[in-house]
Amino acid sequence: MGVDVRGDDYTKAACRAVFDAIHHSSLNFFDAAGKTYEDMVIDAHIGVQRPDAVDVDTVAAELPYGTVTVHVRTGGLDVEHARGAEHGNLITANAIICVSFPNNDTAD
Repeated sequence: MGVDVRGDDYTKAACRAVFDAIHHSSLNFFDAAGKTYEDMVIDAHIGVQRPDAVDVDTVAAELPYGTVTVHVRTGGLDVEHARGAEHGNLITANAIICVSFPNNDTAD
């Protein structure tokens, strides 16, 4: 989950959600699987109340490795600031990061 506290910035909330998601995970199987970080195929699923307000290229840049695709849909939560609308809204984004690897097996 990521939050923009007063800027009404859906991209910032989405980036913070991605940062939070990847810093609560650990992928330590690359050597055993014969893969590198660049082999990863990453699908970042973002939920915010205004999907059209998210800059997907900025969100994708939060994921420094692999081939990244960002999917944005309606979700998250907007809450009016306790001190009133003039202080902006609390914008909450949710992120799910799915990592896979292409199947390089060639079956005849």
